[in-house]
Amino acid sequence: MAVAKNGKTARGRKQDRARVAGGQDYEVQYEAKKTGKSAPAVKKAVKKVGNARKRVEKRLGR
Repeated sequence: MAVAKNGKTARGRKQDRARVAGGQDYEVQYEAKKTGKSAPAVKKAVKKVGNARKRVEKRLGR
């Protein structure tokens, strides 16, 4: 497993990328831009299906 300079493994970052933090505006904006939907639509999708990125994108029709 790859280890970053700060001693943390790459695993945590990979798991973090697989999630959409509905309370973090920059993550919501990124997902909205990526899917072509509005930020409120992304937040609603996160609330409905959970924070797994694949499920959120599927819900948004991507």
